[in-house]
Amino acid sequence: MPKTEAELLAFLSDLGIAVSTLRHPPLFTVADSQTLRGEIPGGHTKNLFLKDKKDNVFLVTVEENASVDLKHIHTLIGAAGRVSFGKPELLMELLGVVPGAVTVFGLINDTQGRVRIVLDETLMENAVINGHPLTNEATTSIGRADLLRFIEATGHEPLILKVSA
Repeated sequence: MPKTEAELLAFLSDLGIAVSTLRHPPLFTVADSQTLRGEIPGGHTKNLFLKDKKDNVFLVTVEENASVDLKHIHTLIGAAGRVSFGKPELLMELLGVVPGAVTVFGLINDTQGRVRIVLDETLMENAVINGHPLTNEATTSIGRADLLRFIEATGHEPLILKVSA
Protein backbone atom coordinates (compact mmCIF):
# COMPACT_ATOMS: atom_id res chain seq x y z
CA MET A 1 0.00 0.00 0.00
CA PRO A 2 1.50 3.37 -0.99
CA LYS A 3 2.32 5.93 1.66
CA THR A 4 -0.18 8.70 2.28
CA GLU A 5 0.44 12.43 2.32
CA ALA A 6 0.35 12.32 6.14
CA GLU A 7 2.95 9.54 6.19
CA LEU A 8 5.18 11.52 3.81
CA LEU A 9 4.95 14.63 5.98
CA ALA A 10 5.71 12.57 9.10
CA PHE A 11 8.76 11.05 7.34
CA LEU A 12 10.01 14.54 6.49
CA SER A 13 9.41 15.71 10.05
CA ASP A 14 11.29 12.70 11.43
CA LEU A 15 14.24 13.74 9.25
CA GLY A 16 14.06 17.23 10.78
CA ILE A 17 12.97 18.71 7.46
CA ALA A 18 10.57 21.64 7.69
CA VAL A 19 8.19 22.07 4.76
CA SER A 20 5.10 24.13 4.07
CA THR A 21 2.07 22.72 2.29
CA LEU A 22 -0.71 24.66 0.60
CA ARG A 23 -4.02 22.88 -0.12
CA HIS A 24 -5.78 23.70 -3.39
CA PRO A 25 -8.21 22.19 -5.91
CA PRO A 26 -6.76 19.25 -7.88
CA LEU A 27 -4.13 20.30 -10.41
CA PHE A 28 -3.54 17.94 -13.31
CA THR A 29 -1.20 19.93 -15.56
CA VAL A 30 1.48 22.59 -15.38
CA ALA A 31 -1.07 25.01 -16.88
CA ASP A 32 -3.46 24.24 -14.01
CA SER A 33 -0.76 24.86 -11.43
CA GLN A 34 0.25 28.19 -12.92
CA THR A 35 -2.96 29.67 -11.54
CA LEU A 36 -1.26 29.56 -8.12
CA ARG A 37 1.80 31.60 -9.12
CA GLY A 38 2.38 34.39 -6.66
CA GLU A 39 0.95 32.34 -3.80
CA ILE A 40 3.76 29.77 -3.75
CA PRO A 41 7.33 31.06 -4.20
CA GLY A 42 10.19 28.92 -5.49
CA GLY A 43 10.80 26.55 -8.38
CA HIS A 44 7.76 24.65 -9.58
CA THR A 45 8.28 21.18 -10.97
CA LYS A 46 7.29 19.15 -13.99
CA ASN A 47 7.94 15.42 -13.65
CA LEU A 48 8.53 12.92 -16.43
CA PHE A 49 8.08 9.24 -15.54
CA LEU A 50 10.10 7.41 -18.19
CA LYS A 51 11.26 3.89 -18.97
CA ASP A 52 13.65 2.42 -21.47
CA LYS A 53 13.51 -0.79 -23.51
CA LYS A 54 15.21 -2.77 -20.72
CA ASP A 55 12.57 -1.62 -18.19
CA ASN A 56 14.91 0.80 -16.41
CA VAL A 57 12.73 3.51 -14.89
CA PHE A 58 13.57 7.20 -14.53
CA LEU A 59 11.89 10.12 -12.82
CA VAL A 60 13.12 13.31 -14.46
CA THR A 61 12.22 16.43 -12.49
CA VAL A 62 12.60 19.80 -14.21
CA GLU A 63 11.27 23.32 -13.81
CA GLU A 64 7.66 23.62 -14.97
CA ASN A 65 8.43 25.61 -18.13
CA ALA A 66 11.48 23.56 -19.11
CA SER A 67 11.67 21.96 -22.52
CA VAL A 68 13.03 18.40 -22.59
CA ASP A 69 14.08 16.65 -25.80
CA LEU A 70 12.60 13.17 -25.33
CA LYS A 71 14.33 11.92 -28.49
CA HIS A 72 17.77 12.54 -26.98
CA ILE A 73 17.37 12.51 -23.20
CA HIS A 74 18.35 8.83 -23.06
CA THR A 75 21.93 9.79 -23.94
CA LEU A 76 22.07 12.10 -20.90
CA ILE A 77 20.44 9.90 -18.25
CA GLY A 78 22.08 6.59 -19.07
CA ALA A 79 19.03 4.85 -20.47
CA ALA A 80 19.33 1.74 -22.64
CA GLY A 81 18.07 3.35 -25.83
CA ARG A 82 15.19 5.72 -26.35
CA VAL A 83 12.69 6.26 -23.54
CA SER A 84 8.91 6.38 -23.42
CA PHE A 85 6.46 7.38 -20.75
CA GLY A 86 5.84 4.72 -18.13
CA LYS A 87 2.33 3.29 -17.90
CA PRO A 88 -0.02 4.46 -15.11
CA GLU A 89 0.06 0.99 -13.53
CA LEU A 90 3.86 1.11 -13.24
CA LEU A 91 3.67 4.65 -11.89
CA MET A 92 1.30 3.50 -9.14
CA GLU A 93 3.37 0.38 -8.43
CA LEU A 94 6.67 2.24 -8.05
CA LEU A 95 5.81 5.78 -6.90
CA GLY A 96 2.33 5.26 -5.45
CA VAL A 97 0.77 8.09 -7.44
CA VAL A 98 -1.54 8.55 -10.41
CA PRO A 99 -0.90 10.60 -13.57
CA GLY A 100 -1.34 14.27 -12.70
CA ALA A 101 0.22 13.76 -9.26
CA VAL A 102 3.71 12.61 -10.32
CA THR A 103 6.24 13.95 -7.85
CA VAL A 104 9.75 13.54 -6.54
CA PHE A 105 8.10 12.80 -3.17
CA GLY A 106 6.85 9.54 -4.70
CA LEU A 107 10.35 8.14 -4.14
CA ILE A 108 9.21 7.34 -0.60
CA ASN A 109 7.19 4.51 -2.17
CA ASP A 110 10.02 3.10 -4.28
CA THR A 111 11.35 0.86 -1.54
CA GLN A 112 13.21 -1.42 -3.98
CA GLY A 113 15.12 1.46 -5.59
CA ARG A 114 13.93 0.77 -9.14
CA VAL A 115 13.51 4.44 -10.05
CA ARG A 116 16.53 6.55 -11.01
CA ILE A 117 15.92 10.19 -10.03
CA VAL A 118 17.27 12.88 -12.33
CA LEU A 119 17.05 16.51 -11.20
CA ASP A 120 17.61 19.24 -13.75
CA GLU A 121 20.48 21.62 -12.90
CA THR A 122 18.31 24.64 -13.69
CA LEU A 123 15.62 23.53 -11.23
CA MET A 124 18.27 23.02 -8.55
CA GLU A 125 19.27 26.70 -8.79
CA ASN A 126 16.11 27.49 -6.79
CA ALA A 127 16.45 27.77 -3.00
CA VAL A 128 12.92 26.35 -2.62
CA ILE A 129 11.40 23.61 -4.76
CA ASN A 130 7.70 22.75 -4.94
CA GLY A 131 6.04 19.42 -5.61
CA HIS A 132 2.87 17.51 -4.94
CA PRO A 133 2.91 15.62 -1.60
CA LEU A 134 1.60 12.38 -3.23
CA THR A 135 -1.65 14.14 -4.13
CA ASN A 136 -2.39 16.84 -6.69
CA GLU A 137 -4.64 18.59 -4.16
CA ALA A 138 -1.69 20.24 -2.40
CA THR A 139 1.76 21.67 -3.07
CA THR A 140 4.64 21.19 -0.65
CA SER A 141 7.59 23.58 -0.59
CA ILE A 142 10.97 22.21 0.49
CA GLY A 143 14.45 23.70 0.60
CA ARG A 144 16.88 22.51 -2.08
CA ALA A 145 19.31 20.89 0.40
CA ASP A 146 16.41 19.29 2.29
CA LEU A 147 15.06 17.83 -0.96
CA LEU A 148 18.41 16.15 -1.53
CA ARG A 149 18.38 14.85 2.07
CA PHE A 150 14.88 13.44 1.53
CA ILE A 151 15.91 11.69 -1.70
CA GLU A 152 18.95 10.15 -0.05
CA ALA A 153 16.87 9.07 2.97
CA THR A 154 14.63 7.09 0.59
CA GLY A 155 17.69 5.16 -0.58
CA HIS A 156 18.06 6.98 -3.90
CA GLU A 157 21.09 8.83 -5.21
CA PRO A 158 20.01 11.93 -7.12
CA LEU A 159 21.64 12.59 -10.46
CA ILE A 160 21.82 16.33 -11.13
CA LEU A 161 22.21 17.03 -14.84
CA LYS A 162 21.38 19.67 -17.42
CA VAL A 163 18.47 17.94 -19.18
CA SER A 164 16.34 20.95 -20.13
CA ALA A 165 16.80 23.14 -23.17
